[in-house]
Amino acid sequence: MRYLLYNGKTVTGKGVKEEAVIIDSGRISGLVPGEEVTSEFLERYREYETMDLGGRLVFAGGIDAHVHFREPGMTAKADIASESRAAVAGGVTSFIDMPNTKPATVSAKALAEKLETAAGRSYANYGFHLGATDSNFPEIKEIIENGKDGISKNDFGGIKVFMGSSTGNMLVDDDSVLDAIFGITDKEILVHCEDEGTIKRNTADAERKYGNAIPFSMHSEIRSRKACILSSAKALELAMKHLSRLHLLHISTKEEVEMVRAARLADSKITAETSANYLWFCDEGYQRLGSRMKCNPSIKSAEDRKALRKALKEGLIDTVGSDHAPHLPEEKDREYLTAPSGMPSVQQTLQVLLTIAAEDDIPLERIASVFSEKAADMFGIRDRGYIRPGYAADLVIVDSLADVKISKNDIAYKCGWSPYEGETMKGRITDVFVNGERVVKDSVFAGGKPAGKRLVFEK
Repeated sequence: MRYLLYNGKTVTGKGVKEEAVIIDSGRISGLVPGEEVTSEFLERYREYETMDLGGRLVFAGGIDAHVHFREPGMTAKADIASESRAAVAGGVTSFIDMPNTKPATVSAKALAEKLETAAGRSYANYGFHLGATDSNFPEIKEIIENGKDGISKNDFGGIKVFMGSSTGNMLVDDDSVLDAIFGITDKEILVHCEDEGTIKRNTADAERKYGNAIPFSMHSEIRSRKACILSSAKALELAMKHLSRLHLLHISTKEEVEMVRAARLADSKITAETSANYLWFCDEGYQRLGSRMKCNPSIKSAEDRKALRKALKEGLIDTVGSDHAPHLPEEKDREYLTAPSGMPSVQQTLQVLLTIAAEDDIPLERIASVFSEKAADMFGIRDRGYIRPGYAADLVIVDSLADVKISKNDIAYKCGWSPYEGETMKGRITDVFVNGERVVKDSVFAGGKPAGKRLVFEK
């Protein structure tokens, strides 16, 4: 199909413009200033499907570089088809999945199998990160330098390092291995930072006090700010030693914001991510949501949330990933020690961002940057993440003035729930294009075959 989208406003990291977008053969073939869209102009495009956007906003489709779609090995919770469809419903048209699946994506063979699994089944464009362990550094190095089993460094996004344990038991705690991994300077090193010793001591203290009846409000004390700060400091030190391309994942504290600010004075390659969860919730929510708000790192205070929003506005936050991590309701309903950590959230990221932008006067340019553009730059994703002629037509159209209450019927996740249920947000996503195909039409999923393509990483 060929489309002409007019009477809308494109939103990019450089500003908001009234301009028409022309889509042809799956790509953006042209951008036309709004004042040039006359009746004569529209007549020239009468063979195209024209869409009068009525002043709605057009963003480049989101690139979420931090999701857990649970395939292979945990497909009762989620799978690539179900969660990519939910992502597209939320305006996320590309994702990079984390490696803590079963088996974990820690070898060239496992990565090749995962890529094959996604082919033809993903509604969004797809890519994967490679995971680090205490023993697989030689294989990672071989893949990057020479390729292995048909996999090269252009076939994965970055190297995920768990410096704190979480779902999947991929903790890397050998200091010599960490030093070697941070010595890799031509791929992004994505780090989950929590100090394992601190968490274990805090957990033991809570068990002595509460037994098996630990309240969920203790989560932010068990997975504490100290645990985050200690581990993030260690990662930043290693990055500055090796000049690594460190990407600090899901930072959750005001102290980490200031650490990133200071570290960038010495090393401009250090970048930071937070999650929509930390921008929306604070520890007051544990009383209401309990296990449904349990995630790693923990959600902390309203003061931390305020600092993270300010950092987003100032440009200290480079990307916002959902850390989409679904679990079944019956798993989440267990007691604290056995309830798994993680929140399904990829469908709500853009709405969270638009809501806090309105609340905290954050320019829409910043939203466009963290939602798609910066991730495209960091990982060198070919021809995506921007509204530019020649780029893939991955676009999301939003009525930014609409208030939307998230209902259970709206939730597209296989697990069937979201901590955002009942929340009112800004922004109704009306249409989504993936590779030029209109997969969401008038806020309804349009069906059809999955349109997602494999991402190519040029960095």
